[in-house]
Formats: sequence, C-alpha cells, structure tokens
Amino acid sequence: MTAPLPPVALERDMCNALRALAMDAVQKANSGHPGMPMGMAEIAYALWTRHLRHNPSDPKWPDRDRFVLSNGHGSMLQYALLHLTGYDLPIEELANFRQLHSRTPGHPELGVTPGVETTTGPLGQGLANAVGMALAEKILAAEFNRPGFPIVDHHTYVFVGDGCLMEGISHEAASLAGTWKLNKLITVYDDNGISIDGQVRHWFADDTAARFRAYQWNVIGPVDGHDTVAVHRAIDEAKRSERPSLIIARTVIGKGSPNRAGSEKAHGEALGEAEVTVTREAIGWHHGAFVVPAEVRRAWDARAIGAERERQWRERLEQYASKHPREAAEFRRRCAGDLPPELARIVHDAVMAAQGKRESVATRKASQLALETLAEAVPELIGGSADLTASNLTRWSKAQALRTDTEFVRGRHINYGVREFGMSAIANGIALHGSLIPFSGTFLTFSDYSRNALRMAALMKIRSIFVFTHDSIGLGEDGPTHQAVEHTASLRLIPNMEVWRPCDTVETLIAWDAAIGRSEGPSSLLLSRQSVPFLRSTSATNDEAAIRRGGYVFSEAAGGAQRAQVVVIATGSEIAIAMQAQQLLAERGIAARVVSMPSTTVFDRQSQEWKSSVLPEGVPRLAIEAGVTDFWWKYVRAEGAVLGVDRFGESAPGAAVYEHLGLTAANAADIAATLARRRHGTQKHGRVPGERE
Repeated sequence: MTAPLPPVALERDMCNALRALAMDAVQKANSGHPGMPMGMAEIAYALWTRHLRHNPSDPKWPDRDRFVLSNGHGSMLQYALLHLTGYDLPIEELANFRQLHSRTPGHPELGVTPGVETTTGPLGQGLANAVGMALAEKILAAEFNRPGFPIVDHHTYVFVGDGCLMEGISHEAASLAGTWKLNKLITVYDDNGISIDGQVRHWFADDTAARFRAYQWNVIGPVDGHDTVAVHRAIDEAKRSERPSLIIARTVIGKGSPNRAGSEKAHGEALGEAEVTVTREAIGWHHGAFVVPAEVRRAWDARAIGAERERQWRERLEQYASKHPREAAEFRRRCAGDLPPELARIVHDAVMAAQGKRESVATRKASQLALETLAEAVPELIGGSADLTASNLTRWSKAQALRTDTEFVRGRHINYGVREFGMSAIANGIALHGSLIPFSGTFLTFSDYSRNALRMAALMKIRSIFVFTHDSIGLGEDGPTHQAVEHTASLRLIPNMEVWRPCDTVETLIAWDAAIGRSEGPSSLLLSRQSVPFLRSTSATNDEAAIRRGGYVFSEAAGGAQRAQVVVIATGSEIAIAMQAQQLLAERGIAARVVSMPSTTVFDRQSQEWKSSVLPEGVPRLAIEAGVTDFWWKYVRAEGAVLGVDRFGESAPGAAVYEHLGLTAANAADIAATLARRRHGTQKHGRVPGERE
C-alpha cells in the first residue's frame, strides 16, 4: 500500500515543516543542532512517506521497520517526524525541547519518546545498534518464516553523518554487516562535509564509497540529498540488493538559512531570531513558530496507512498460527518478552545438581556448564565472543555457529572477531530489536574497549548480557596488560548495571539465570580463568534464595552467628582465601563469619533487615577482592579493612602473583585477627594493614 505522491508545492511544504519545527525548537531552547534536520529534510520525507512501514498508533508492532538516527544530535528531525506522522508526541513537547522532564530530550532516548528505537548521541553506536537489529531480523526470519508466511520481514534504516563514520566503531560494525550480508540494512549518509570544527576535508578525507565497498556493501551515489525522487529511487535500489546498502546523499547543512547554510554555524547552535525570520522568508514558510497548516498535517499523517499495514500483518500471523501453531506460540512468547514457564524448575534442578557434583573448576568453565542447561531451556539466548571463544567458553556443545559463507546459517553462536566495541553495541541492537536475548564475551580488561556500549545498555535499561572472563591477577602469565584491577569496581559504578562475580558453579548458574531474567537492564558476569575450589557446605539447602540477594552468609562462625568476632567478605576466587583465613583464625580462637557477595549491586537493593543479618552491626569487617580497594569501604566502614590490589599486576603464574601482592590467607587472617582483638580491647590501637591511612 503506497500513498499517492503529493503535488510539488505540498511536498515542499512537508519538507519545510521539518525545517521550521527544528529551527523553532532549537531557537526556543537556545540549544541544539538545527543544521542536520534542515539538511536532511528531503531525505527524511522520501523515506518516511514512501518506504518506512510503521504504525504511529502501535510503536512496538513486531514487524515494523526500524528507524535509527545514529547522528542523534539532529534529534529534532526525528521528533518532528514522529509528531507529524501521528505518534503520541504533541506539539507542546516539541516546544519543550531539551527541557526538564520533556519527551524531547537533547538526544533521542529509548523509553522517553514513542517511536524512538534506541538511544543515540555517542556517534557511531546507532549504526552498530542498527546492525544488531538487522541481524536479529535475519535470524528470526530464518527461524520462524515458512513458505507463504513471511511474518518476520522488515528493514532497518539508519541515518548517519560524518561523525558516525569517523568513529572507529563504524568500521567494526560495517565490516560485520557486510560479512553477514545484512541486505535489509539500509544506511543513508548525510554527506554535508561539515562538523563542529568546520569543513571535514581537513581531517576526514576518506574515500567513503571505496571503504564501504571493501566491507562488501552495496554503495549507491552520491545522489542529490535534496532531490526527493533521487532519494526515493536510491532506497528502492537498496531494497533490491543482496548486501547492506550505503546511500551517499550530498546535502547542504542548514539548507534554507541564507547566512548559515553550508557552515559549521548551522551545526551546533541556534540560528538566532533574526536568521530564523529570514530563513522563513527564504523557504516560503509564512507561519508562526510551531504552526503547521492543516493540509500539511494531513499529508504527513501515517496513522491510517500504518494501522492497515499492521492489520494485514496480524491477519497473516493468524493464518500462520492455524498452519504452524507451535511456531506461532513460540513467536508470540518471544515478542512478549516472556521466558519459558519451565525455566525456574530447570534452574532449580541444575542448582541442586551442581551442589551435588561439587566441581572445582574455573568460573568461566562454570559459565559454560550453565550455558549447557540454560541455552537449551531458553532458545532465544544467542551470543558469542570477540575472537576469544576458547578462552571465554561462550559456546556450548550443541551451539551451531552463525555462518553466511554461501547461504545464511542460523546459528546461536556468533564469532564477532576482534571487535569488542562493535560486538557490545551490536548485541545491544539485538536486544533492542526484541525476541532474542544476546550475550557477548571478552576479557575483563577489554571491557574498556566496550565501555560506552555498556553504559548505553544501562542507560536504555535493556537485557544485554556481558560475559567477562580472566577477571583478575589470577590469570597469571599474560601480565598487567591483561590482568584486571580497576575494572570490576568501575563496572559497579555504572548506574543500572548489575554486576556478578561468582565463586563457584552454583553462584555462576544463578548469576546467569538472574541476568537472563532481568528485563529492566544489562548484566555483567565476571569470571575467573583459574580454577576455584568448591567450598560450599553440603547442608546449605537455602543457598539458592540467599545467593539471589547478592550477598549472604557463606560459612557461619564457629559457635554460631552470636559468636562471630569478625566478618570476612569476599567475591569470586577470593572466597577460597576467605575460607582458608577462617580456618587459620579458628586455630587462634577467633570466630569468623565468611560472607560471599557475588553481586554488590543486587545486595545494595536488599532490605536493611537482610543487610544487617549478613553484616551485623558491631562486628568488624574485612573485605577481600583482587582489585582496587576504594570500592569496599562503604561495606567495611572506618573500623574495618580491605585486602586488595591498588597497583598493576605482574607477569608470572597466578598463584605467584597473589603471593607477591599479599593476597594470601595468612595475610587475611592477620588483618582479621587484629580487627577482632582491637574490637574486644585486647590490643592497643594501631594501624591495621588494609586500613585507610
């Protein structure tokens, strides 16, 4: 179903409505980027009126086309499009651009504005998200479509600017998109030659067309980005391609502004009242601020055509369900974001089995064992590694690899190559698309490469799982370049990022289950390279519920809770040190409670009653973790101590590095004993190793 082309004059006014709303909103806020919306108006018109399949009345329709504004500083272009086509975004919100609690923030934000598919602003990540969305569409189409029933059949469109293509992530993402032959990914490059500092030719002289051809993309253009027919035909051509497409559209930034068009002055600041006035005159827009004539509004309104497209799709889905009921039920479950109803029982049984086996393995191996169970129970779980599969252990025994050598092979294990940032942002795109739960793996030190994508996942509150192995100095011989020290603490500082550092097979399984079940945000799983002993008591029947609280009593003090003279808190591989220290302390007549805190972020959300039951008031505390110590003071307080690593590591066997840096049971016992004796008045006050100076 295609609407008839409007008369030339109406088309001009429809484009100018985008320009006017953008410059009015930016001017009223005295903040923003009017140039890109004004320059891309004809491109947006061609896409949104002739090609984009969407329903403003149902922004989450599963088979809608996805639209991503990677150059998100031009957010007013998207807000104007959403408002004019009929989304629940009234004109008052456009007039409230960039103001507190408005639905039109400075950059598009998922969950704030209806119709926004991803939060953009950090340049290049929108393109990477779009690659993930297009990959998800291809995977789901291969899984669910049947002859005559293309229930997953949509495109992903993304606008990018010079900044997106300068950022290194564009290389990582575009290379993978070409390798995967994501033919339903269509990217329009706003080639206006201007960035904030001026003409980009002085610092961006790439042959962009050749670059993308080298990625195995279909490159179209350059085309005149102000010629709506040329843009329409380019999109048509792209839709016929068997490769992802880049449409290079030459535009003038700030088009219509007599004194600022084509200049960096149109990029990142309001035009000014005088220039807005002369621009109105120049483009023939004789209407007040935020006024759009009824005829133009009617021409933009996409609600009727959108509702009809969705109705036809839902009718097709019903027909599909009558012929393929099992597949339809699974598809609907995935679209709803529900997990398999039997998952809780499967996880509980697996926890009991792990408790019975008592395997002493590296937690990265425990993670792979968890995947053996969870991946079979949760078919939407899909993920891979940045060329570290054999080290991250992110592939389970039945996992088929995704391949595109000849024809598309729908695998659930993805080889991302050495592209940590691209991998993480693509995984975010898969999560944003819906119906799949992505995970991605690399070494914990390389989380630095992925950092902004991790932050964006947390900001967007999406279910993306990040697997980080080789989590400490315990990895050994690779040395300080690979030994994580500050990374665990830094991940915990990201708001809404749930961080797990499990100590054994049981905690690892529960951490994975918690991450899969967490629909309101991402999770990071930090896993050891070295083996860790299974030290959990055989009588610990309530461990599962306690672990899910993030921190719990792992081993009670001799004589019971009331006898505890010191609490030793540890995570991950350092639980073994804590347990050895507990024994050494017992030999000195000091009763110590050992607390495992696999997730401080979860523990911090618990009730004060639970926290006090785990960390009782009046009992001194020692925290042990192979990482920076500053993070732990909120738990041990001024009267406690922290045993950690406040320097870079060494290249040596892991055990030797632990010994060299003082992370030993004997050292822990000495510190804990001093804390306990001081508390009970048997030692004069003096500095305890691990105390604040």
